[in-house]
Amino acid sequence: MASIDINCDMGESFGAWNMGNDLEILGHVTSANIACGFHAGDPDVMFKTVQAAIASNVAIGAHPGLPDLQGFGRRAMAMTSAEVYNLTLYQIGALQAFAQSQGSQLHHVKSHGALYNMTVKDASLARAFAQAVYDYDPGLLVYVANANMTEAAQNLGLPVAFEVYADRSYQDDGTLTPRNLPHAMIEDVEQAVTQVKRMVCDGVVRSLSGKDVPIVADTLCIHGDQPGAVLFARTIRDALQAEGIEVIAG
Repeated sequence: MASIDINCDMGESFGAWNMGNDLEILGHVTSANIACGFHAGDPDVMFKTVQAAIASNVAIGAHPGLPDLQGFGRRAMAMTSAEVYNLTLYQIGALQAFAQSQGSQLHHVKSHGALYNMTVKDASLARAFAQAVYDYDPGLLVYVANANMTEAAQNLGLPVAFEVYADRSYQDDGTLTPRNLPHAMIEDVEQAVTQVKRMVCDGVVRSLSGKDVPIVADTLCIHGDQPGAVLFARTIRDALQAEGIEVIAG
């Protein structure tokens, strides 16, 4: 039976500022990437999100980002490999403390925003990120969606899950269309469902130019800050299960 995990970025509120609809989305996903207080989140939000994920039987993952609350971690920063290693290790440890205090453990790690984009361009930063994960726990699953991160994680023997997107379009080389270009985001849920089914069942994704590009789909990302995220998550999960595809954390 074909299967896939559905993950969502969560815990992105901060103080009195609220982002997303985590509690409702948790009913439709199987793993949560929880912000660790750098690009979003704070100790109270982290604690509440971990508790909610456990109550919903959703796997808990750390979502390390750059120290940039104002820019939501989406602005590139000049950082050394040592700095990327340290900030990654710090954030994994912080979220694990909350998970462990509630009788749970981390399931995976996924880089966020500009930190992710920086690893696409600089293999040394990908290696630093992967090394931090390995040094913390060599059994932690790493969600990967670029060549540098995949190679860095696999070279260390870390388990990986290849991530795909329902609400983003793809280029001919299998990379995501940059957000600043037209048609980068998919806002029609039926179009998203069609894309996901082909990725899971056929192992291909249709690029913006109309080319079928080979792809591996282990985990599907739903962006929790996207308008209509709950509808996307619910509709996609229902459609996958209707096709006999098991939705489960890897």
